[in-house]
Amino acid sequence: MRRLRYGLVGCGMMGREHIRNLALLPGTEVTAIADPDAEQRKLNRVLLPKAFVTADHEALLARDDVDVLVVASPNHTHRPVLEGVFRSRPRPVLVEKPLAAGVLDARWIAERAQSWPCPVWTAMEYRYMPPVAALLDEVRQGTAGKLRMLTIREHRFAFLDKVGHWNRFNHNTGGTLVEKCCHFFDLMRLILQDEPVRVFASGGSNVNHTAERYDEGVPDVLDNAYVIVDFAGGARAMLELCMFAEGAWWQEEITAVGERARLTARVPGPARFWPGGDERASELEIAPREPKGPILRRIEVDHAILGAGDHHGSTFYQHQRFQSAIRDGGPVEVTAGDGLEAVRIGEAAERSARDGTPVSLRPAEGRAGIVAA
Repeated sequence: MRRLRYGLVGCGMMGREHIRNLALLPGTEVTAIADPDAEQRKLNRVLLPKAFVTADHEALLARDDVDVLVVASPNHTHRPVLEGVFRSRPRPVLVEKPLAAGVLDARWIAERAQSWPCPVWTAMEYRYMPPVAALLDEVRQGTAGKLRMLTIREHRFAFLDKVGHWNRFNHNTGGTLVEKCCHFFDLMRLILQDEPVRVFASGGSNVNHTAERYDEGVPDVLDNAYVIVDFAGGARAMLELCMFAEGAWWQEEITAVGERARLTARVPGPARFWPGGDERASELEIAPREPKGPILRRIEVDHAILGAGDHHGSTFYQHQRFQSAIRDGGPVEVTAGDGLEAVRIGEAAERSARDGTPVSLRPAEGRAGIVAA
């Protein structure tokens, strides 16, 4: 097996989750890290004492011992970093979600990714959570019949404190419905295998960060919202987001309802935020209309994989699929075009929540197709 040597641009909390998961994959090594923050560089030198660590991502891009790139820097830096990537020698690239903080930069990235001779993959981890993958399998097998409704609920903790508090401000993140919720808009397209035509959202900044003050001002990111998305084929989807509900047993609940059955995937939040730090299993419920009576399937995930991150094992399984695209020529399952579409829906939702009116969407732009995970 050819050894894949990774370079990470941006190595804060999510970057270190990538490092821990890459360590579980055979034939994989992180050889270089770039991060402008001195404290993050110090932490990463302890984690990977043999890796090259620098403040300058261009220095990382110039190295010969980097075969694969992971971009995990703050949202608003993705385009500047990728400008350097696309000037450097061709290598596979995994870009953390969201693809960019806004549609213009996301479109710029997606357009260049189309002609890049190596895989460019948008890191939509939620596709690869085992209970979500199980729900997708049932949808594909026709268990629910033709889908008519899709509901995604996330009741979770507030935004964590990031370097320089960058995630407190819409101009850095694109807004909560881009930064946090692009995962869910991606799932809507993937589960329904369809494109959105209309978005209506209502949201507020009511509980979290209200007493915080920074040089940039008062945080302006939403901490709760409802988003309704109408799809071209007639299905409708809804997102319910609450970021001050970390006491809930389930962090995510995804319910797809078709003409034959209701399917629900339930996912617990990160164990490190739960009393006692114990991992909890996820589950899939299949509730047919006839014969009535739900079937509950408990879904266990290897504890070493669960312990490598906060996303219920999905980062590990995503890297497996990304490596399949690199090593075996498998499909890029989450294209930069898919990343663009998720940003487009999120930006429309932010606009709708701000203006109080529905936003119509044109047909999808620049995507290479929705690939089932």
